Amino acid sequence: MSKAELKKVSDTKITKIVKKGEAIFSEGEKLNGVFCVRDGVSKLSKLSPNGKDQIVKLATQGAVLGQRSVIAEETSNLSAVAVKDMEVCFIPKNIIEETLNSNPDFAVEVLRHMAHDLKEADDVIVNMSQKTVKQRVAEAFIYLRDNFGEDKEGYLSLTLSREDIANVVGTATESAIRIISDFKKLGLIKTSGKMIGIYDEKRLLEMAKGH
Repeated sequence: MSKAELKKVSDTKITKIVKKGEAIFSEGEKLNGVFCVRDGVSKLSKLSPNGKDQIVKLATQGAVLGQRSVIAEETSNLSAVAVKDMEVCFIPKNIIEETLNSNPDFAVEVLRHMAHDLKEADDVIVNMSQKTVKQRVAEAFIYLRDNFGEDKEGYLSLTLSREDIANVVGTATESAIRIISDFKKLGLIKTSGKMIGIYDEKRLLEMAKGH
């Protein structure tokens, strides 16, 4: 973007605070702009025919939400709900459209971003179809550690509910709870209330790979 275009976007953006558990937008909603994550974490999920949420992605600082729906002029295919308190910027649809029409470089960059999202979606589908639930749970803990870090006591900094963990890996909450209990008995993880920490990284990685 040129300096003039950046200024135009900056002048029209609105900063919003979204509390943990609040929705940024809901599946089926018509979006009037896109959201940029400045701070915090959001879960992007889709409701399945049986009424269960499938979390397809965790969006963090720098992520752009809702661009596909805005560009395609369709209602949102996903819901976005804060799993930690968030600060997001809202950029109106008309500014995005004007910049897309006038700036080919910006349009190409948006296409690249959307292509990357499609690749991530492909990876999720392959994971669901080719890996066991235990592998996916182990992989989820490693992903959370690598992307969000640990606290000083060695617990994952991002605490997800057992239901959210189940929705990330695509299983029933009861199954996720049972697997977490099994992992703890095997000495792969440690727990304290809702908090989970990786205790034996080597063996957890082996579990994720199916060894």
